[in-house]
Amino acid sequence: MAPVARVIVDVSLPHLDRVFDYAIPDALADDVVIGARVRVRFAGRLVDAFVTDLADSSEHRLQPLQRVITSYPVLTPEMLALCRAVADRYGGSLPDVLRAAIPPRHARAEAGLLGAPTEPTAVPVLSPSGAWSSYAGGDTLASRVASGETGWRAVLTCAPAGSVDPAGDWPALLAELAGLAAPHHGVVIVVPDARDLARVDGALTALLGAGHHAVLSADLGPQRRYAAFLSVLTGRVRIVLGTRAAAFAPAIAPGLLIVWDDGDESLSEPHAPGWHAREVLALRSSLSGAALVSAGFTRTCETQLWVDTRWAAAITPRRDTLRRIAPRVLADDSAQDSGPARLPHRAWDVAKKSIAEGPVLVQVARRGYVPALACQDCRTAARCAACAGPLGLGSTGAAPTCRWCATPAAGWRCAACGSGRLRAITVGSRRTAEELGRAFPGVPVVTSGGDRVLDVVSDEPALVVATPGAEPVATGGYSAVLILDAHLHLSRVALRAGEETARRWFAAAALARPRAPVVVAADAATTLVQALIRWDPGWLAARELAERAALAMPPSTRAATLVGSPAAVDAAASALPATVRRHGPLPAGDRVRLLLTSSRAEGDAMSQALHDIAATRSARKDPDPLVIAVDPLDWGSD
Repeated sequence: MAPVARVIVDVSLPHLDRVFDYAIPDALADDVVIGARVRVRFAGRLVDAFVTDLADSSEHRLQPLQRVITSYPVLTPEMLALCRAVADRYGGSLPDVLRAAIPPRHARAEAGLLGAPTEPTAVPVLSPSGAWSSYAGGDTLASRVASGETGWRAVLTCAPAGSVDPAGDWPALLAELAGLAAPHHGVVIVVPDARDLARVDGALTALLGAGHHAVLSADLGPQRRYAAFLSVLTGRVRIVLGTRAAAFAPAIAPGLLIVWDDGDESLSEPHAPGWHAREVLALRSSLSGAALVSAGFTRTCETQLWVDTRWAAAITPRRDTLRRIAPRVLADDSAQDSGPARLPHRAWDVAKKSIAEGPVLVQVARRGYVPALACQDCRTAARCAACAGPLGLGSTGAAPTCRWCATPAAGWRCAACGSGRLRAITVGSRRTAEELGRAFPGVPVVTSGGDRVLDVVSDEPALVVATPGAEPVATGGYSAVLILDAHLHLSRVALRAGEETARRWFAAAALARPRAPVVVAADAATTLVQALIRWDPGWLAARELAERAALAMPPSTRAATLVGSPAAVDAAASALPATVRRHGPLPAGDRVRLLLTSSRAEGDAMSQALHDIAATRSARKDPDPLVIAVDPLDWGSD
């Protein structure tokens, strides 16, 4: 037996991002295997570690392993290579990535799973359905999956239709792809949140029956999550479905990787090193040769770049399919307070005609009552005298209150003109529901957003007021969809504002019944509205990508940010390669923020340089904090 174990210790310090050698005591020799989770003494305390290799000797004087936590190899070579690639891609440390990829051990779950037979359940052999003929390239995609072919990538733009038409039932389409591939390979499906998880989970169960897939989500709790992880790791199931961290799921011989709605910010890890599930799956596809499908109602600039560079093929609904099932999009840029219940006149007319046929969805930008106020006379934003936070209203007749510190502002006066009159900048979902209830007496009004998010509503007539991302699914599709507050979405100046607005609008419109009216409170000449009218998100993504490329902005370039004191940021910037371009720094509260960009070809060199800077600062215990983010989801503020 090899007497030396090489391990990665679970310590989040960049300068310790390397393997360490430990002696294997004779009593533990039979249990120490590559991939095992062990306990070691490190810097005077006991910490977890993973065995990455075994060796016959070491150059160092070694401490012994303290114990073996689990002798089953929970860290596979494929997972280790992927986690290392992700850490390098984002300038981070391997232990931070491993912590996200491998859930904490649960002894009871481990004893129950590892003590049972490991025979995988036989997956039913399926044939592609006729729904794929509604897509250009759809039949080819389905046949490739069914034949077990790997090494290809596709960007699937899903058709709308509120799940009424098979071509627009995206959970069923993803479930079918997984079912077609499972007899040949392991399958990993990643979705943004619990609502999407539940829909795809239901579709997989309906198609394949129970027991053929595992669900990985932090919401399951430690025992169920670890049990699901082990069921995938041991090959009991070939299909794994989960949220963000499921991108690392140890499926046996993964041959198909699927991500849904890759523009959702939930797919971006908030903790260091800030990886994105889409990029994790792209790296995994490159490393393992697995097929990759990115699906959604819209395209991000990243997936559009895949299409433009021919790294992935575009699968889009056929035009005759869209003529049959796409909603009829209407634009109305008249003042929103000109019609009843703050609805533009066209939206009012559509709602009045459609409500008898079923539920009508009303998408508003913000939850609450009146989330933001301004001076009635000069339009200056109303601010709190105590903390300068924005003022808002909580209910009818209530005094204005600061949304940051909750200080009442009953005697508020405008600092610019002295007026005491207020007006609403935005009207929230609760205020909108209240006004709609008065305008449509006898019609139920329900809200979805914030802490109360509905998953499904019935086909009965109702007005459903929801914030973006909280729209419930109507079982038979919505009879009409009204998209309000367009000016708030279109006036945002964040890097991904246009992309995010398109994602929200297309997602809401896709819930409408075939050929149902969708009214957008915006100018019909707006590029985004034109894309919605034609249901052509690919054209919109291509324009957005071209504009960013002209400005040398991501994803045509790689980017990073440094946030810290002026001295810390300046010292870090001086250690970067000459190929990295610097933009700023700009004030960020009591700190500064420096934006860094490089060509895509030099992106890995920038990431390595930033990791080296973090390691140097960590080794010398620099007290001046510096936050490093590589390819952040966004930067700056609106």
